[in-house]
Amino acid sequence: MLAGLIGVLERLPLVGEWNNSTIMVRAFVALELPGEIRERLMGVQEKLRGCSALLTIVDPALIHITLKFLGEVEEKDLPKVSAALRSIPFTPFAATVGTVTVNNPKRPHTVWCTVSDGGEGKKLFQQVEGVLAPLGFERESRGFTPHATLARVKAPDPSLFTVIRALDGITYGDCMFRGMKLKKSTLTPRGPVYEDLLETIW
Repeated sequence: MLAGLIGVLERLPLVGEWNNSTIMVRAFVALELPGEIRERLMGVQEKLRGCSALLTIVDPALIHITLKFLGEVEEKDLPKVSAALRSIPFTPFAATVGTVTVNNPKRPHTVWCTVSDGGEGKKLFQQVEGVLAPLGFERESRGFTPHATLARVKAPDPSLFTVIRALDGITYGDCMFRGMKLKKSTLTPRGPVYEDLLETIW
């Protein structure tokens, strides 16, 4: 019996080899906001909590600007993605984190903070698209609007727009973007957990 059990164990596949499965990683390319700006945006989130809309507030430590969401990527392809991102020639650029608004006033799904950068973010986005398309990543069908998501709207309420109007004209800081990151997102019952896979410095 013991010999039979040993034989079964010897035939067990290694981790990641079950049914020839492929290890997948949920990944995205992002610009990281400075901690002091995220702290100011946390104050905005506290005001949003006071409205009657049903919101899912983003963890302040995770607030960022998404350049491109890659979705599920085979782990073995991540070195190619990293090399492509490293190949992008770019220079640091300034940005101002400002107006709080929603993605669509008629059907709001997200509350976000706009980012003014003189169009540099869009140029970077286009280059990211350009180097990743040959690797099989589809180009975005929508235009790029740099923003930092603060909350997701599950059920809107007029009081949400009252809070947003009260924040009109307020900005939350200037910063310099000196690089971008390839990040891994692991979904958990308590929310996503992010991990840096690559940081490029210009």
